[in-house]
Amino acid sequence: MNENEIIHGALERLAEQTGMQGRWNPTGSEPDGELDLYMPGKDLHLFVEVKKELRQYMLPNIFEMAKKYQPLMIVATNIFPTLKEMLREKKIGYLDTAGNIYAQTGTNFIWIDGNKPIKEKNTVKNRAFTKTGLKTVFYLLLNKDAINMPHRKLAEATGVALGNIKNVIEGLKEAGFILKVNDTTIKLQEKKALLDRWITGYRETLKPTLLLGRYRFWDRDKLKNWQTLPIQIGEDTWGGEPAAEYFTNYLMPTTLTLYTERKAALLTKWTLIPDEKGDVHFYKKFWKDEINNLKEYAPPLLVYADLMMTDDPRCQETARMIYNKFLIDEFK
Repeated sequence: MNENEIIHGALERLAEQTGMQGRWNPTGSEPDGELDLYMPGKDLHLFVEVKKELRQYMLPNIFEMAKKYQPLMIVATNIFPTLKEMLREKKIGYLDTAGNIYAQTGTNFIWIDGNKPIKEKNTVKNRAFTKTGLKTVFYLLLNKDAINMPHRKLAEATGVALGNIKNVIEGLKEAGFILKVNDTTIKLQEKKALLDRWITGYRETLKPTLLLGRYRFWDRDKLKNWQTLPIQIGEDTWGGEPAAEYFTNYLMPTTLTLYTERKAALLTKWTLIPDEKGDVHFYKKFWKDEINNLKEYAPPLLVYADLMMTDDPRCQETARMIYNKFLIDEFK
């Protein structure tokens, strides 16, 4: 579902359940639009941010948005009960495609819950957000000119099979993320929404398949002195909290994330012990260094994603610093 499908589907379901009508006015900026809800004797006017599915890592940005836009409502296909509670605590409204709604504006208050979601028909998964597609989209997000590269060169740059490139581009078109400029040129649009969707896909689909193992140090002092750990540029790249400390000089890492091609060698050199709850996480590196000027550290976009995917407020605060410093001009 794209943004318009989500909100119109939610409003149709709300009307079926309650008779309440709504008028949606998209803005094309932050937030995504404004919504007028019409009820007997009263009308509600709300600022609206649309999400395919609300995730906890998105909440810090939403809480910041709510400081600027009041009253704010989140519209999504699905919102988990714990996230609904967190939104209500901040007096942020929500509406899902099952017709469940919470809104509070001055003395007006609506809260309807318990409606079950409508089962969707099985659909073919958008190829842009499969494991292979996410690798390609990552490259496209980092290199704004890459969308117009010949497919063969794009395949070489991403390490993705040539036959998959066309499917990824078509998937982005279907999802509304590609704008045709003229007969020979296209460009990405709605890039912030694409970034959010990429992070969701990265968290759920790609990153779990990249995990090489979790470990702890035999010598605990090595965690505090992580900068002295021997790595090989080109094969080992810091992500997550270590890279965030480098980019912001603000976050002291408590978990080390390393994207690597040589786990076995590092286990010996760093004297690591397998531990599912360990604070050293190895992931398989999935990009080529041609797209990354700082070979020792992952691109800021990936570091931002790593931090936003945690439930740690300290990491999420640092993620916003990275976004404002490195990403906002491209994705605002």
